[in-house]
Amino acid sequence: MSIKKVAKLAGVSTATVSRYLNSPEQVKEKTRNKVQAAIRETGYAPNSLARNFRRGKTSLIVVVLPAVGDPFLDKVMRGIWRVADEQGYSILIRDTQANSHEFDEYTDLVFSKQADGILLLASISPFDEAASNRDNERAHPPLVLGLESVSAELSHFPSVRVDNIAAAMDGTDYLIQLGHQRIGFIAGKRDSLLTKDREKGYRKAMRQAKLAVSNDWIVEGEQTIDGARRATRRLLDLEQRPTAIFCANDEMALGAMHEIKNAGLKVPRDISVIGFDDIRYAEIADPPLTTISQPAEEIGERSMRRLCQAIDGSDGDSAPEMLPHNLIVRKSTGKAPG
Repeated sequence: MSIKKVAKLAGVSTATVSRYLNSPEQVKEKTRNKVQAAIRETGYAPNSLARNFRRGKTSLIVVVLPAVGDPFLDKVMRGIWRVADEQGYSILIRDTQANSHEFDEYTDLVFSKQADGILLLASISPFDEAASNRDNERAHPPLVLGLESVSAELSHFPSVRVDNIAAAMDGTDYLIQLGHQRIGFIAGKRDSLLTKDREKGYRKAMRQAKLAVSNDWIVEGEQTIDGARRATRRLLDLEQRPTAIFCANDEMALGAMHEIKNAGLKVPRDISVIGFDDIRYAEIADPPLTTISQPAEEIGERSMRRLCQAIDGSDGDSAPEMLPHNLIVRKSTGKAPG
């Protein structure tokens, strides 16, 4: 089925059909509807490879994330897929497994112009500086950070995220309002800017409340359930253990609650726990988890739209786009004991 037959059935020129296929936003709605109806009726399938070649684009995006299956990133990906489908992009996912830089086939794919852009989701870049500068023609394509930068070399790229410092302050302030003075903090990876910003927010809230922070109360949980269980055991073994624990993500909060209960203690009667992200398991945890909610799907949508704009050359702004966070109070937090 040819484009000429589509044009004849729609009562428009072949140039209009071509314009619709390449830039539908440039075609009036009434005309778009006629062309869409003609395409459905004829079953016309455009040669996307040839069309992309003419446009100088591949319509392929590489999304780099630290782990496939992460419950929070799954929600972000839903927003990305929605906009990618709307804009005609396919997605190739690169799971780094939180490893350091690797120059591999994904890097070749991007630097050989077989992908139009990169989305990094709370991940280090798999493209090291040497790879980026192997020769003058092999420079980064458009790159946007969905969520925050996790390393200093990425901090100048555009991003869509929440204010982690302000969010962590809100979570800590809530625990302080409940009467807690000994508040522990389970961080993620110590070299992560995300972890550092959330720790900064915790420290700032404690300082403003004129509460001391013991270095023993800040432990690394590796951003995993098992890491948080080990970190919680260290906190529970302290002579003056915290009466509340703020975890830098929800998975660590779930691990902390599990370990607290294993020690024969009650949440929140003995120790209150608060998380960050509001993953899908937070509401059905035992007890339901108090947490800082991020608008995950909106972050995905806006990140993908911003990348599309960068690819089209219509977004030269590298300033971060901040979205609101929200404190979700559930039953894992309560008044300080005694």
